[in-house]
Amino acid sequence: MKSISGKKLCKIVEKKGWILKKITGSHHIYVKSDENNILSIPVHRNQDLKSGTLKSIMKIAQLSQDDL
Repeated sequence: MKSISGKKLCKIVEKKGWILKKITGSHHIYVKSDENNILSIPVHRNQDLKSGTLKSIMKIAQLSQDDL
């Protein structure tokens, strides 16, 4: 799996229609108007996300490997 930082993932989900609701500490909270899902993306400097965290976020946001 491709490694990606939280900042880059935020830009990708924004292009997919997710809207930044708030920032709590180092976590960016996104919502989508037509769904009841909430997406929390940790943004710690420019560090890459752990693979399990990335897979979980991708599943909720319905992203594929090609989207990265």
